[in-house]
Amino acid sequence: MRLNYFASLAMALFLLPVHCTSPALEDGWINLFNGETLDGWSIHSGKAKYHVEDGCIVGQAVPNSPNSFLCTEKTYGDFILEFEVLLEDNELNSGVQFRSQIAPHELMFWFRNEKGEYASNTIPADRVYGYQVEIAAGGGSGGVYDEARRAMMPWWPENDSKEGKAFKPKQWNNYRIECKGDAIKTMINGIVVSDFRDALSDSGIIGLQVHDVGKDTTPYQVRWKNIRLLPLD
Repeated sequence: MRLNYFASLAMALFLLPVHCTSPALEDGWINLFNGETLDGWSIHSGKAKYHVEDGCIVGQAVPNSPNSFLCTEKTYGDFILEFEVLLEDNELNSGVQFRSQIAPHELMFWFRNEKGEYASNTIPADRVYGYQVEIAAGGGSGGVYDEARRAMMPWWPENDSKEGKAFKPKQWNNYRIECKGDAIKTMINGIVVSDFRDALSDSGIIGLQVHDVGKDTTPYQVRWKNIRLLPLD
């Protein structure tokens, strides 16, 4: 009878769910999203809605809101970032911030435009700014945009090129971003889209964007899953 008791106790303990104390995977990769909650993430800049559904993070556009970002609470420097993304409607533009910042107060940036003239850009407190890899059915996916700072950058795929056609509308797309020192590379579905060097930002948060849709009340959605990061520091 005593043996049966301990055997039953051992079986009960074996069947208990295991809760990992760390999101780190055995091969060094870190799951940034646990598939169940938005723990470790927070919303900034806008009012878009984010929730978890079927193991995905779902971002939903709302009218009269600026660009919105669901951001990691931790910052990362050198890394490889991988994720899968699905744009459910071609009308919605999205992106993923990397090595980006959240303005602690109003900030002003000065830069030269294409004519060599000085111009400035002022952003409010809580505005997310920095590198963004583009997610858009209309073209430019995989290109890098300097959100709320320098804006359009020269590393942008031509729509009729192999790189410009790497993104598959209304399908799950695999993204990979590699950052090491000032070297930055982006890939979609295994195709290199951008490969350049830029040293303006060497670390920052990861952020999932839902773009401003103006007064449009259509509940456009974008979905992300399998968001993982391999530190290279």
